[in-house]
Amino acid sequence: MKLAPRFAVLLAAAAVVAGCAPQTSDNSASDKDETSGTLRVWLFQEVGNDPKAKVVDSVVADFEKAHKGTKVDVEYIPIDTRAQRVKAAFNDPKSAPDVMEYGNTDTAGYVHDGGLLDVTKEFGAWSESKDTDPTAKQSVTVDGKQYGSPFYVGVRALYYRTDVFKDLGLQPPKTMAELAATARKIHKAKSDLYGLVVGGAYTYGAMPFVWANGGELATGTNGTYTSAIDSAAAQKGIKAYTSLFTSDNCPAAKCAVMGGNDTITAFAAGKAGMAIGGDFSHSAVEAGKVKGKYAVVPLPGVASGSVAPAFAGGNNIGVLKSTSHRTLAVDLMEQLTSKATQASMFDAMGFLPTYTDVRDAAAAKVPFEKPFVQTLAAGTKFVPASPGWSEIDSSLVLPTMLQEVISGKKSVAAASKDAAKKMNDAFSSAG
Repeated sequence: MKLAPRFAVLLAAAAVVAGCAPQTSDNSASDKDETSGTLRVWLFQEVGNDPKAKVVDSVVADFEKAHKGTKVDVEYIPIDTRAQRVKAAFNDPKSAPDVMEYGNTDTAGYVHDGGLLDVTKEFGAWSESKDTDPTAKQSVTVDGKQYGSPFYVGVRALYYRTDVFKDLGLQPPKTMAELAATARKIHKAKSDLYGLVVGGAYTYGAMPFVWANGGELATGTNGTYTSAIDSAAAQKGIKAYTSLFTSDNCPAAKCAVMGGNDTITAFAAGKAGMAIGGDFSHSAVEAGKVKGKYAVVPLPGVASGSVAPAFAGGNNIGVLKSTSHRTLAVDLMEQLTSKATQASMFDAMGFLPTYTDVRDAAAAKVPFEKPFVQTLAAGTKFVPASPGWSEIDSSLVLPTMLQEVISGKKSVAAASKDAAKKMNDAFSSAG
């Protein structure tokens, strides 16, 4: 879920300005670069989409005014059916849009399928791109080339019950060890609450424990990756996370099957003292029983005062390789992901900007965002830029590993070794 509308973020560059026309490149599948006509755009349909559509309509109006003879046709597509729509578009260019929003973990797969246009030169020449968060830029990068522009970013931090902490005389934990100890203190004192609600199917709730302990998902460059989930450091992080699935915190019988949404639902319903949730979880928590009785801090790392690296989720906007309006499409991509547009999207939907300066302004205007911005500033992580990641993700390799450990079916070493083999098979088969 996304956040409710906010107060406007004031920026010096608040107006949408038409960018300089990018230079035509020769890597388009189409030999045309028409300077007028209709541009088709696919964006994701959000829960409560009207605020997003209002911002987009404003960008489109300015774009059409700046490009005489050009019309922009925007279609909002359901997120849960995007895979089929995108696959069909790649196979039939005539049905494809010119510009498309897509999940940032899909980049490598879409590039591998030949669907996205290389916009490296334009992105590099665009003055605003220099302020893009490094991890956000990484999410549009495959083999050193850019295939889109980041649209927004989302990260997770630690939600905690201020009333429970006050009642028990607790302070927000400053290390992962303190996090586990605090969780058990909460459950011991209030047996009806999970201390820290965790999920065995919550990949991006677990990964900060791996990263904070020095582990990685995989290592490699130029599209070639080898799993590192079975390294000693990664195993230490897996053990730290799975050790929380116990009767004195979050019983395995209930928590092993939980995903990220389940943990936030439990916290919002007043069933947990702490939870790992995203900035995008805010509206769900606000709508629950804990409204007015919670706060958020960065998830602590291993060392006191450190922040555990979080996964940088979010969406990007790219141009399809099949477009016959290459120059116009790249220009529209830039306008849809510009600083001014991202500031407006933050105000309308709560999407965290991918530009560091715009994000700082957002945090200053909306204090709730401060811990998430601090998490981003501390350094975030991303998934391997391999088309094999989609197979790893969809086949639940990591949740299966976690659940095998939680159930006692396998040791951390055995489960992580098996997961590493599955990951390497996926990396190899993807090419």
